[in-house]
Amino acid sequence: MDRQSHNQDTRKRRTRRQEQRVVTRIVRWIVGIVVVLLVIIGILGYRYIKSALAPVDPNSKDRIAVKIGIGSSTKAIGAELQKKGIIKSGTVFNYYVKFHNVAAFKAGTYHFSKAETLDDIISVLRDGGAQADAVGTVLVKEGAQISDIATTVDGLKAKNPNLTKAKFLAVLKDQAFFDQLAKRYPKLLSSAAAAKGVRYRLEGYLFPATYSVTAKETAQELVTEMVVKADSVMQSYYTSIARQGYSVQQVMTLASLVEREGSTTADRRTIAGVFLNRIAAKMPLQSDLSVMYALNTHKAHLTNKDTAVDSPYNLYVHTGYGPGPFDSPSENSITAVLSPTNRNKKYLYFVANMKTGEILYATTRAQHDANTAKFAADNAAAASSK
Repeated sequence: MDRQSHNQDTRKRRTRRQEQRVVTRIVRWIVGIVVVLLVIIGILGYRYIKSALAPVDPNSKDRIAVKIGIGSSTKAIGAELQKKGIIKSGTVFNYYVKFHNVAAFKAGTYHFSKAETLDDIISVLRDGGAQADAVGTVLVKEGAQISDIATTVDGLKAKNPNLTKAKFLAVLKDQAFFDQLAKRYPKLLSSAAAAKGVRYRLEGYLFPATYSVTAKETAQELVTEMVVKADSVMQSYYTSIARQGYSVQQVMTLASLVEREGSTTADRRTIAGVFLNRIAAKMPLQSDLSVMYALNTHKAHLTNKDTAVDSPYNLYVHTGYGPGPFDSPSENSITAVLSPTNRNKKYLYFVANMKTGEILYATTRAQHDANTAKFAADNAAAASSK
């Protein structure tokens, strides 16, 4: 190799070494910055969490009342505590509770001070709140309609003048109030918000349970508690609903029919399959319950005039799901809609023996008519006794 070639190779190697040193310095510089940023973020995060765990005001002596409804999620509880100024961060509360695997909190009315730490507050919530200020309870039965719930609420008006039937129904007609709830619980109520021709947008969303009420509780607070319970229960089903291509409104509507048509888990799941088969076949569901809801009454026998009533809720006339739920379905009925059985048998009809509770299913109208004839005597006797 001549001297000139040797010098060129030497210069190239020197240049490569210089470039490598520059690259190494740049990489070290970037890594250093990233490490510093991570340390800063860690320190700031630690300080933020430490601050969130500490009392909002160590010198506060005031007690603030907080009502935790049945079925309230930790996220909802944290948001309420932050809103009342009792804790600094509802988000930290939510993740802190989950990280420490804290057992479910008990519903009740609590009185907290801003001088309490997050651990103190969690301990009290775990042990249960004082119910001394409760004046009664409202039982929402499975299959109850809003009109039924309003009548139950009215029974407490002597102890709480805020809870009258008129005020309760007024809240359920308040579009602005519904919009607030829909914004807070979009997974639960977005499809209900988009529904057309509904009587009550929250029909079907006042979840069956027993709710304690206080002397000063408002109808809005009580309705909110019922919706919070519904959202808490439905958390387990939102993924399945979306995967199967349903809206929550559709599921709750079918579940509200299944609730009243069947009494056992097996029957409810088969009835759900019948309804879904009819929808797939573009047949009207022909549920007597839908007609009675449209008429706003209960009848042992429906006439041809009844089944022809002009109402979007009349599923003898209209195909599909209708505007929305007809009552408050149980979790059992919701599960039945999402896990129906016997759909492969293509059942399109069913009839129940009102005396024995037995249900017969059919794939053709001729089979259904024969089944109906089998139960004719028992059903006529049961209807006349009502």
